[in-house]
Amino acid sequence: MQRAEYTSANRKAWNEAAPVRDDNRLTQVLTVTHQSGYHYLSAAAAEILKQVGFEGKAVAHLCCNNGRELLSIRNSGAGHCVGFDIADNFVDQARQLARSSGIDCEFVRTDVYEIPHRYDGQFDIVYISVGTLGWMPDIKEFFRVAARLLRKDGWVVVYEMHPILDMFDSVETSDPPVLHYSYFRAKPFVEDNGLDYRGQTPYKTSPSYWFHHKLSDIFDACLAAGLSIRSFQEYDHDITNVYTRYSQMQVRLPLSFSLISRNDSSQPNGAEDLTRDTG
Repeated sequence: MQRAEYTSANRKAWNEAAPVRDDNRLTQVLTVTHQSGYHYLSAAAAEILKQVGFEGKAVAHLCCNNGRELLSIRNSGAGHCVGFDIADNFVDQARQLARSSGIDCEFVRTDVYEIPHRYDGQFDIVYISVGTLGWMPDIKEFFRVAARLLRKDGWVVVYEMHPILDMFDSVETSDPPVLHYSYFRAKPFVEDNGLDYRGQTPYKTSPSYWFHHKLSDIFDACLAAGLSIRSFQEYDHDITNVYTRYSQMQVRLPLSFSLISRNDSSQPNGAEDLTRDTG
């Protein structure tokens, strides 16, 4: 399959997921976003973004889903915010949440690889959160897109699940968990058992494709896009809502990571401030 075929299939699967998640949580989310000082970001995500100074800055969120994180970023002091997502139904939800909450964000329905060039050089920060990189069949082109959206000296901020988790079966119940897949796997995972990771509602969906990217693939993609890596941190807390029990193991695994990169090649000033542990 070609890249566009993979992303088209994933778009279909995510559009099928939206009504299931809608039934589970949208009414509750609409209520919460109306509350004064609405804030959805985890403490760790907020701290990572603070390291690059997001207040008053233009922020793009790639694969923003229903926009809750971006609405929180905007409500916490960011400037112009634009969310991009491939799923029609989730972009519709994001726009609904923005209207109902009165939080000014723009949401664009697009394949990330096809983000219009009118957005090039418009952002100080490109934010990439959990459950994004694995949907990307071409990780190098993904970071090239992220880089072209940035202004000079802009930041790419990644807070993601650790790729080591792709070595385990997500429904694994043995203790300790058993390794099932190679860390060097190149073939995509194919799933049709639903994408409701938070509500855990089972349902049949069209096939979706998940791509394993080693940390070295991610670093290499950043560098190939002209981004200089300023900070990389690994954490033992789970941000997927799928591997939570792994965080309770006596022998700890890396379950998530943050990666901060910049679109220049100069040496960082005060780099020590970008290596704080967020817990």
